Amino acid sequence: MANLNKTVLILGANSDVAKQCILQYLEKEFSIIAASRDLSSLAEFVSENKINSSKITLIAFDAADFSSHQNFYDELPVKPNIVIYAAGFLVENKDALQNFESAKRMMEVNYMGAVSILNIVAMDQSNKNLERIVGLSSLSGVRGRKSNFIYGSTKSAFTQYLAGLRQELSSRKIIVNVLVSGYINTKINEGLELNKNLLMEPDYVAEHIVNAGNSFSIVPNFKWKIIYHILKLLPESLVSKLP
Repeated sequence: MANLNKTVLILGANSDVAKQCILQYLEKEFSIIAASRDLSSLAEFVSENKINSSKITLIAFDAADFSSHQNFYDELPVKPNIVIYAAGFLVENKDALQNFESAKRMMEVNYMGAVSILNIVAMDQSNKNLERIVGLSSLSGVRGRKSNFIYGSTKSAFTQYLAGLRQELSSRKIIVNVLVSGYINTKINEGLELNKNLLMEPDYVAEHIVNAGNSFSIVPNFKWKIIYHILKLLPESLVSKLP
């Protein structure tokens, strides 16, 4: 198959969506470099799913340890064809307002870490194989809302970064996509009161990443597409009344 010699680098590979991406890319005959702070959990996932060890490499990666990123990239066993940034961190807005360390952690993982490592990936012009970068953002970043505006601001910044990166890399025929998702049934959302009718499963979301096309924004699920467009068009007076 055409993908036999292609490699996907997944940053933040311990997320529920990222793990489903691993399984789906493997089905398409890609090799995987799974990078995360929690390698033990990833190793357990590989074992449980009986993944061929020759098709996946586990490497330690800390999105917030910016000084380690260049060395991390330089020591990759092979330079990737596709890069997925799936690292994420979320705390409730009240906590982020009262505890700057919590807010700072979201900024570091959701935005600063992404810019740090993806700049390194994108500026490596020696990697002629790079064809796509996908970043996992959120509908929380579409409009500022009182319920989660600090988390939303990190996702909004990430989306704008990816939009500019797409323009920067277009002359090299490298596609940049942003996944703008709503509620996903994942561990990051555990304990939050979310509308069950709007919850998406990680494998469903992963399918949209693995099969990404040329369009910049990927919004899985028609219900969330409607919400996405409504959020963009709502006047500020109505946005302020949203829960």
